[in-house]
Amino acid sequence: MLKIGIVGLPNVGKSTLFNALTKASVPAENYPFCTIDPSVGVVGVPDERLGKLAAFSGTETIIPAAVEFVDIAGLVKGAAEGEGLGNQFLANIRETDAILQVVRFFDDTDVHHVEGTIEPYKDIEIINLELALADAEQVRKRRDKLVRDVKTGSKEAMLEDAALAKLAQGFAEGKLALHSGLSEEEKKAVTNLNLLTMKPILYALNKKSGGHNLDEMNDGRAERAYDLIRSLGGRYVFVDAATERELNDVADDDRLGFRQELGVPEDGLADLIRGAYDTLGLISFFTTGVQETRAWTIQRGSTAPIAGSAIHNDFLEKFIRAEVIDWQKLLEAGSYAAAREKGLVRIEGKEYIVNDGDVMVFLHG
Repeated sequence: MLKIGIVGLPNVGKSTLFNALTKASVPAENYPFCTIDPSVGVVGVPDERLGKLAAFSGTETIIPAAVEFVDIAGLVKGAAEGEGLGNQFLANIRETDAILQVVRFFDDTDVHHVEGTIEPYKDIEIINLELALADAEQVRKRRDKLVRDVKTGSKEAMLEDAALAKLAQGFAEGKLALHSGLSEEEKKAVTNLNLLTMKPILYALNKKSGGHNLDEMNDGRAERAYDLIRSLGGRYVFVDAATERELNDVADDDRLGFRQELGVPEDGLADLIRGAYDTLGLISFFTTGVQETRAWTIQRGSTAPIAGSAIHNDFLEKFIRAEVIDWQKLLEAGSYAAAREKGLVRIEGKEYIVNDGDVMVFLHG
């Protein structure tokens, strides 16, 4: 299951966003470090295609793809040296596949900001610097351990050391590990370090309903943040964590009306989860029948046997072929039998690259 760590400065809305995402109840008071242990919640990925396929198949059970979110206490300047609750939380982030960095994007004198001023690009720089400093220390320690093996001429050690040297140089230049110019072979050599700044980062710009949101103010702060995120090769989504949290307590039928009243017409959480999928290069394919309609998460570019292994390992080793049809074409055909008659159901082999939205039936030996 995809695992995403929620990070940010103290008091920017991380726990509120976590609550909104998971409908869980963790402390989200207006002060730093209220989250002492990482909280974990599993969230279904919103996908309207699932409901349509389930209705088509007369499905008893719908199982969406899932993302695990980990709420990690606020990082502060100096976290890599142990400031605040420092290293213990940086270690928690290492176990995730990606990072969701929550950035405060509104002015409000009633909500304390740990740095005293609201300047989102500086907040991003502080967090990324702490992540990079923690990684730099990891790289230094690993190079120290490799010295003997490098001296003996071990090819593996020399390749890893060359990769670590590139990373060290990149950190010295203020770069994240992602931007240190490692080859694919070098990336594999340092995978075991699980570097924080090698993980994709999605930035959640946290707005406030009725507040002074920076994207609506013409003072340059929003543009400086956008420019920095673009320069880092990242992407961002807008979210109003407090409003989304409140909407958890509203019945589904009334939610749209409340959104319009509050001036938050878009579902920020759905955008956020989809943004996380895009950031990680993930897609969904479907299996559907009377008993179950289910979304499965795979890496974009996966072959049919790799996609099948998401369901069961046997499909990887013993894959023979797969029946494939685009979800929309299946619905338009009216039934699986009609789709077959029209030649819309294709038989694909081991080399087939699965597309987002494929409905698949796997055959194995």
